[in-house]
Amino acid sequence: MQLHSAAFLEIAGMIQVKKEGVLLEKTSHGFENLGVLNPAVILVNGVIHLFYRAVKKGNFSSIGYAVLSSPLKVESRLSVPILFSQFEYESQGLEDPRICQIDDVFYLSYTAFDGISALGALATSSDLVNFKKWGVIVPKITFHEFSQLAEAQGKINEKYLRYNNPFTQSRKANEQAIIWDKNVVFFPRKINNKYHFLHRIRPDIQHVAVEDLSELTMEFWQHYFLHLNESILMTSKYPHESSYIGGGCPPIETSDGWLLIYHGVQDTIHGYVYSACAALLDLDNPTKEIGRLKTALFAPEKAYEKMGYVNNVCFPTGAIVIEDTLYVYYGAADSRIACASLSLSELLTELKKA
Repeated sequence: MQLHSAAFLEIAGMIQVKKEGVLLEKTSHGFENLGVLNPAVILVNGVIHLFYRAVKKGNFSSIGYAVLSSPLKVESRLSVPILFSQFEYESQGLEDPRICQIDDVFYLSYTAFDGISALGALATSSDLVNFKKWGVIVPKITFHEFSQLAEAQGKINEKYLRYNNPFTQSRKANEQAIIWDKNVVFFPRKINNKYHFLHRIRPDIQHVAVEDLSELTMEFWQHYFLHLNESILMTSKYPHESSYIGGGCPPIETSDGWLLIYHGVQDTIHGYVYSACAALLDLDNPTKEIGRLKTALFAPEKAYEKMGYVNNVCFPTGAIVIEDTLYVYYGAADSRIACASLSLSELLTELKKA
């Protein structure tokens, strides 16, 4: 399958972004007959593996799988999901995968949805075929518990209370509803002998560092939320991300720092608009932000990004680098998978100026 509708869009200063067009669309297969979106992408020994959110009618998600023969060409695609619901915590679907390799293990994080709560979960593999599920790795914490802990030292950003209060969220009908914690994204190596990953309780991107994932106990999270401000990696800064932000692609290690492609959301008269954004983090201390683009890296402007199951969405979740070209794979309008390409060196130059 070849891409279509390539177009150039210059939106972030001197960076020229090429909209390569749609890569994958829904099929008649039962598990993906509503849409495909938000892919995890990894390049291993010259092979590009793509794990994507596949949605069937009724809005139930599983994870599909395809192999690309080049960054813009699909070679093969499974006719059944590679990962699907097996446990209660994911009984209503597996959503929005991300993937990276740490040492000899592949870490595939995803959002597990049980019909009420959407929480970050983890599966690992040694061969990208067989996966072991580790369950939910983010906290199962109620709004009441969260607010009590997070405000122990004083007021926090009021958006935390507005976005997560069950009494203002129609999807959450009672005080015991668990706060949604999504967009778990691992760094592709240990930093100072610790696993580092991002997660998102709206409106900010939070950061975790642990020597072993077994440390992620309720006691750990209670202490974490008592010091919430110390764990906020990034918060909204510019108009295109003014409502909230969230993790996107696994960070890419460069000589200048960790390149983070994330998503920003702005509430407009047309509803929420999701854009791809970029920042640069310090290699040894990724909680230190070196630079951030003042405008979106790219935003919805093509028909396939503006019209779909959810309109006006560019939601980046996977990226690879080949020579100096950065390929960013993203969900377009929550209906299809598209790709954009740009010069990595140009992007880094702009980020170091920011």
